[in-house]
Amino acid sequence: MRVIETGRLVLRTWYDEDVAPFAEMNADKEVMEHFPATLSFEETMRFYDRITAGHDAFGYGLYAVELKGCGEFIGYTGFQRFDFGTGFSPGIEIGWRLARKHWNQGYATEAANACVDYARKHRMFKEIYSFTAVCNHRSERVMQKIGMERQGVFWHPSLPEGHRLQAHVLYKLDLWKE
Repeated sequence: MRVIETGRLVLRTWYDEDVAPFAEMNADKEVMEHFPATLSFEETMRFYDRITAGHDAFGYGLYAVELKGCGEFIGYTGFQRFDFGTGFSPGIEIGWRLARKHWNQGYATEAANACVDYARKHRMFKEIYSFTAVCNHRSERVMQKIGMERQGVFWHPSLPEGHRLQAHVLYKLDLWKE
C-alpha cells in the first residue's frame, strides 16, 4: 500500500519481493560501514519481520522506498520506536538506509522530508530523533538537511565500551508545539 509519494519516490508497506534486494543491501559492506556488522539473510528476515510487525502494531514504521515509475526497491526510510538506556529514551527515530547505487542522488533527504511532512500533517509524534555513529557524515548531513538540530554526542549503550562506533551524534526535531 502506498503511504507517501514524492516527485521521484513511493514510500509504502513492504512486499515479500522486497526481501531479496533488502538482504543484498544489508550484506553490502559499504552500506553497513557504520553498523557493527553486515546482516546475513536470516538476520535480514528477522529485521523484515520486526518492520512488518511494527507496521501492523502501530500503523507506521520503516517504509519500503521505491523509485516512481519503475517500482525498483531502493531501501527504506521511516520511523521506529527505540528504548535503550539513555536520557532521551524511549522515543521515535527517523532513519534511512539505501542501496549504494542510489546514494548521492538526494533520495534519502527527499524520503526523510516526506516522512517528516507526513508525521506533522497527521500529528503522529511531537518530536523525533535521529542518531548515527559520529563517523557517518552522510547520514548526519541528511539530518541537517531535514531541519533537525544537533543535541550532542552519546555513547550507544548497545555497543561495548571502546567499540569504534560507540560514539553517536544525536539530532532532534520538534514536529509541532502545543
